[in-house]
Amino acid sequence: MVEQQKLQRLRQLITEGLRVQLGGERISYINVGHALEDASAKQNHTIFARRGCGKTLLLHASAAELGDDVRAIYLNCEDFKRHSFPNVLIVILHTLFSDLETNLTGWFGRKAQTRRLLAEITKKLKAMQHQPDEVDEAVKQTFGAEQGAGASLEVPVHAAKVGLNASRKEKSEVERAFKHHREKLRDLDHWLPELKKNLRTFFELSTNVRTILLQIDDLYHLKRADQAFVVDYIHRLCKDLPIFFKIATMRHASTLFADREGQPIGAQERHDFQPVNIDYTFSDFKRTSNLNWQILREYGRQADLDEKELKQLFKGEGFDRLVLAGGGVPRDVLSLFLEAMSAHDGEAVGKDEVRVLSKSNLERRIEELKKDSHADEQDLLIAGIYMLRSFCLSKKTNIFLVPEKMMQQQEEWKGLFNRLLDYRIIHQAGSALTHKSSSGNYQAFAIDIGCYAHFRKMENRFTEIDLSRVEAKDQMRSAPILTEQELGSLSSSVPQNAEQLLVQQPEEVE
Repeated sequence: MVEQQKLQRLRQLITEGLRVQLGGERISYINVGHALEDASAKQNHTIFARRGCGKTLLLHASAAELGDDVRAIYLNCEDFKRHSFPNVLIVILHTLFSDLETNLTGWFGRKAQTRRLLAEITKKLKAMQHQPDEVDEAVKQTFGAEQGAGASLEVPVHAAKVGLNASRKEKSEVERAFKHHREKLRDLDHWLPELKKNLRTFFELSTNVRTILLQIDDLYHLKRADQAFVVDYIHRLCKDLPIFFKIATMRHASTLFADREGQPIGAQERHDFQPVNIDYTFSDFKRTSNLNWQILREYGRQADLDEKELKQLFKGEGFDRLVLAGGGVPRDVLSLFLEAMSAHDGEAVGKDEVRVLSKSNLERRIEELKKDSHADEQDLLIAGIYMLRSFCLSKKTNIFLVPEKMMQQQEEWKGLFNRLLDYRIIHQAGSALTHKSSSGNYQAFAIDIGCYAHFRKMENRFTEIDLSRVEAKDQMRSAPILTEQELGSLSSSVPQNAEQLLVQQPEEVE
């Protein structure tokens, strides 16, 4: 039996570590691979992962690893996600130059002159930020009028082209943003060479800062139509200077590069930046489970629990089931662990305890989806959840296969699957799989365990492929195939009250 005092300390440490705060108590980053080294390197990087995988923690941990002459400047896009464009750029520039002003020591000669220049720049940026953004307001009014006239939303959400509408609408919005942003960016674009000249002067005079890492966290909070323009300006600002950007975001909720009217906007992966993937999926369940166990073991070490004592907190397949319910995402896994421990007064966590919690966990993810996604796409995403859950329940399986060809050719459906992956509603379980009775290659997805948590006993009611077992990959090759025709049929039968039905407790199937 684990000592109660140690358990209380473990709970406290995990609770305090679930959300990383700038300036808060440092939390250890479990470095698997080379993520920490990449995030600290003098190179442009973009860190990709779903929410809860440790993007923010990696940025803070990498800042603590830097040399004395390297300065990390951190910004969280959630803080200014409601700002109009280009005010987002102005906030980033203001933060950068304010930090430079603080770090330029010396009060005589060129240093004093440069300090005054930096102060003038920050003053000008602050004034620009408060200027009315009439063009942006005009765009909003025009776009709203077009929506009201039914210009792009011609098909209701429960009809057969659920994904196509979202794709068309997003493209239209980005095209519109491009035309107007060219005008709004004019002043900042004309100012860019002068700003870079001032930055070069700073580095020439600075004795304590030789390199800057510009950390832009949670880029996905910005408007999708603005993201490539923000990245484009940051990339141009950093080019040919000892300034390197470190962007952290969700891959499928981000637009880092766009080609509009033959003009490239943004930054291209592997050309202008290197990707750092810290997401762990069910395609390699053992690796994902091991990562989560290493994180829990680190918390245990800080609470003076050895590995033997930690294992006593689980029974049977309890920990693997916890990883399944958490989608492999460390924050979700740890949060569910705390809930299970609290609900059962410190008793060992097993499959049944996780099953009870998994449905409410799915409901929280749906609420998170509604909070993070744009209002005009929420109905489409809710409809997508309803469709995929209906398919899995009708086929009595937690795994479904999607043809690789469809994912390559049908951008609207690919986009829907990717967004639901980001929100941990479905989980990547395999790729380039063959099927035992159909030709071609397939991607495998697992529906979240919360979608079938109401089955107390699954025998003869639901066939769950246990992703933690070695035979799982072979079993997937017999899973049902979700075709484009099936999706069309499912989308036409989505009810208006789909969200209400998703959170209701379904009756047990006899």
